[in-house]
Amino acid sequence: MPEIKVQQPKEPSWLTEQKLLKAMIDQVPDYLFSKDLDGRFMLVNQAVVHIHGFDKPEELIGKNDFDLHDADTAGRFFKIEQDVIHSTRAVVDMEELVLDASTGAKKWLSTTKVPMRNEHNAVVGLVGISRDITARKKDSLLKDEQAAVLEMIALNLPLRAILDRLVHLMESQLEGVLGSILLLDETGTYLRHGAAPTLPLEYSNAIDGLAIGPSVGSCGTAAFRRESVIVSDIASDPLWKDFRDLAALHSLGSCWSTPIMSHQGLVLGIFAMYSAEVRYPGTAEKHLIQMTTRVAAIAIERQYAEDQIRFMAHHDLLTGLPNRSLLTDRLTQAMLRAERHNPWVSVVFVDLDNFKFVNDSLGHAAGDTLLKTVAQRMLDSVRSTDAVVRLGGDEFIILLTDMPANTDAISAALHQIKIAITDPIIVNGQAFHITCSMGVATFPNDGTEAETLIANADAAMYKAKDAGRDGFQFFTPEMNTRAHERLALQDGIRKGIARSEFYLAYQPQVDLKSERIFAVEALVRWNHPTGVISPIQFIPLAEETGLIVPLGDWVLHEACRQNKEWQDAGHAPITVCVNVSARQFQDETWPSRVLRALEETGLDAKYLELELTESLVMRDLERAVAIMKELQAGGISFSIDDFGTGYSSLSALKSLPVCRLKIDQSFVRNLAHDEDDRTITAAVISLGQKLNLKVIAEGVETDEQLAFLRANQCDEIQGYHFCRPVNSETIGTMLQVQEPVRQRLGSVEGSK
Repeated sequence: MPEIKVQQPKEPSWLTEQKLLKAMIDQVPDYLFSKDLDGRFMLVNQAVVHIHGFDKPEELIGKNDFDLHDADTAGRFFKIEQDVIHSTRAVVDMEELVLDASTGAKKWLSTTKVPMRNEHNAVVGLVGISRDITARKKDSLLKDEQAAVLEMIALNLPLRAILDRLVHLMESQLEGVLGSILLLDETGTYLRHGAAPTLPLEYSNAIDGLAIGPSVGSCGTAAFRRESVIVSDIASDPLWKDFRDLAALHSLGSCWSTPIMSHQGLVLGIFAMYSAEVRYPGTAEKHLIQMTTRVAAIAIERQYAEDQIRFMAHHDLLTGLPNRSLLTDRLTQAMLRAERHNPWVSVVFVDLDNFKFVNDSLGHAAGDTLLKTVAQRMLDSVRSTDAVVRLGGDEFIILLTDMPANTDAISAALHQIKIAITDPIIVNGQAFHITCSMGVATFPNDGTEAETLIANADAAMYKAKDAGRDGFQFFTPEMNTRAHERLALQDGIRKGIARSEFYLAYQPQVDLKSERIFAVEALVRWNHPTGVISPIQFIPLAEETGLIVPLGDWVLHEACRQNKEWQDAGHAPITVCVNVSARQFQDETWPSRVLRALEETGLDAKYLELELTESLVMRDLERAVAIMKELQAGGISFSIDDFGTGYSSLSALKSLPVCRLKIDQSFVRNLAHDEDDRTITAAVISLGQKLNLKVIAEGVETDEQLAFLRANQCDEIQGYHFCRPVNSETIGTMLQVQEPVRQRLGSVEGSK
């Protein structure tokens, strides 16, 4: 039986054309699609399928952007497409940043979307085409950012900001790669943090200070070898044996490190790329490594050159010490601080004795060695807050800042320096015993300008040379005799306590709302046989010698006694405020003596307020709080005196059992014209109110000061504007007749 052949039906031409069209659009690398009026995909090519993370078109057909993206992204796409459909106007070459779901990488697309019409010319959806322009965008961004970084270098912006921007630039060009720049320190031994804006902070901190060596990870090894070190697998590479756990902790799989070289061929630092993947760098990474290290070298060298120029302008090249130009600046700053906080600033002019003999006998090289040795010895002999300056030749200046206001402290410091200089110095096998002559001028006693102090110290130095060298002289005869006066004053204080030569004056404190006296501050005065001596003269000496303890006990007892006497006379009760010195507060038995004074005088503890300075409290905060709470439990209150001049933190202040802050008069003094003092004062008042503390301003003398304090709702004032310190009888009279308070304060509307 013959075989019967069955002819397959011929495929319709329209179906053949559809398959051909589908095959064609799938070969196009651009993203082609169409959507219906509701934004659902009707037709997609294979590129669209893949960018959405699918394998087959049917997995995508019928879905809309809300099925594929987050709400914000989908909403943005939907709005654009609805505008195209309803306005019938196409959008052309719209740039979009999208996420490739198949790779997780971000891509830039240039997209065109046009309305899609049927045979009746009705809009039934839209047709879109997108082209991947990521490479073009990255290239454009690279050029723009390179120009921006070079501009930052030209503008001499901070190196850290430049390197951060440079690393960000590199990271913007790559996916999954993090960058780091480490700078070689001055010793050429350690790598210090330069920039790592996106590396985990813990990792950056761990490698900051990394020593270079033949087997120190990628970076330390690259700096040691002076060549690139490419580690494709950190977990298995022997260079990373000491650091692989650290890298694993932060998911770092590979590291490619390249030295940043100067134009002289010196290693400036290391640029490193990190990837979570175990792999080698590709062509793109290698290109960026070259670009980044080249630009980083320009930035680092420029910064180092600027630093060197700046250093040379203000320092002596031989010793590295500051020179005269920097001395003037530092001395001026020290004097400004002293004006506010009252420590002394001393200028010590130092001239090496017989230095010419070293130069003449051994030559200038030996002389230079000796000068550097002496300079270092002087540096080692002073505090970090002081300064040693070389003027030239064998002349130096030592700047002693924040010195106690007495010549003994200066003398002790100079003696220490003198001992250090006179130790034998070995030069070329020969021992030299160098001595020096020093002259001292102190601010503000011996001058209020930098050049004046330097000149006066120079004159005093020549006095020291005339006196036989190897010693020091103070500028004024008064300062030379100060030691004798000090001993006499110390003996006078001791005798004065025994002879009852001290007495108390009282300065009223006024409530600004009620305009009534609510407290007085007890102020000690000395009626010496030769005349009244200012507290400025004897209080610091009493504090230093420890005589402040018996003197302070007398002040406390007398203030409590007097306050009780006012109350017994029928006057309305007020608080008496007594200052507490550091020496008293440090005495273990002081709290018991305070309570004994109250007991002996019969004064209720709630009418005693003890004033402590910020610096006193902050010396040992925990102990201070314990003592204050012990006395507070007995009814005694505390205030912080001279607030704003110390270093108390907000957290420390909150922990202190105080009821009042006293604004230091140095801030009140210039309220009328100093914007900084106005800002600080307003801030202290606001801080006190927020902490539920009363705020009192001391040193109020003018209508303008009072007007400012009223306007900023300061609670209380004290100062000459109302009353100078007066005797106890005058206070009694004022308490008996409070009306004059209103008259004296009055309305200051006219001064506002």
